Amino acid sequence: MYNDIRPRRLRASAAVRNLAAETAVDGRRLIMPHFVTETGPEREPIATMPGIDRVSVNELVRDVEADLKLGIFYVLLFGIPAAKDESASGAYADDGVVQRAVRAVKKRMPEVCVVTDVCLCEYMSHGHCGIVKDGRVLNDPTLELLARTAVSHAGSGADIVAPSDMMDGRVAAIRDALDGSGFIDTPILSYAAKYASAFYGPFRDAAGSAPQFGDRRSYQMDCRNAIEAEKEVMLDIDEGADIVMVKPALAYLDIIRRVREIVNVPVCAYNVSGEYSMVKAAAKLGYADERMLVTEILTGIFRAGADMVISYHTREIFREGWL
Repeated sequence: MYNDIRPRRLRASAAVRNLAAETAVDGRRLIMPHFVTETGPEREPIATMPGIDRVSVNELVRDVEADLKLGIFYVLLFGIPAAKDESASGAYADDGVVQRAVRAVKKRMPEVCVVTDVCLCEYMSHGHCGIVKDGRVLNDPTLELLARTAVSHAGSGADIVAPSDMMDGRVAAIRDALDGSGFIDTPILSYAAKYASAFYGPFRDAAGSAPQFGDRRSYQMDCRNAIEAEKEVMLDIDEGADIVMVKPALAYLDIIRRVREIVNVPVCAYNVSGEYSMVKAAAKLGYADERMLVTEILTGIFRAGADMVISYHTREIFREGWL
């Protein structure tokens, strides 16, 4: 005879399961990414990311307005400039594509929280995240450009700036620059534990940011390392990060958990392009139910310890009522 403890009692019906659930996916903590282009078509589908488009500033405003009606208040902006150079000048130009996009969104919808990606790869002719000399990505000279970019985003109205470059010391450089420019209240969401990953492939197609030589393994993290993630996260917090991110999410749920256990700031996770596109491909082929996959994946990310999630599924989740 088994004892009288019957865990199945709390699984007997949907109502009871929902009441007893330990983890809930909170749509109010989902962030929708957008790719904004300076030239080209007003709207251009991204072949490797079904359902996601590159859009003009005008189309971005329309999309964000429609999403706001669904209940989406948080957006993350990536810029695709008309021209690139070796100093990423479009990243910190006052009339840069992200700067214009931020101003347009905030003018029309001040209640929307705009997060801007602070990186240089989309703006560099070589596609790397920093200044390159003799085939090497230089850390310290890059910090000034990142700081200028963050200040220009804040000056355009960005609510949160999010450095994703993985240069050492960039959070401190950005914090000093923001404070010195009067943006003391602008938070920094740091891509603190960003791994070199094959899951970024579709994003690089979308943003046109693939490096023209080599790879990013000399500055993005090695997937074999976990203790190093703790070091990176704590360094960024010491430098002034207000929120820390783990990227990607699915293959790094253990890292999200480790980070959540050692920090006293919010933890963000990025459900990245490759993770999104794999779900889309499986659903298209009839291998799995898309809604169930997305719900289970996001539940796992929140269960691991994320306080917020950046996900390309956000619009569909709200539009289709998946939560």
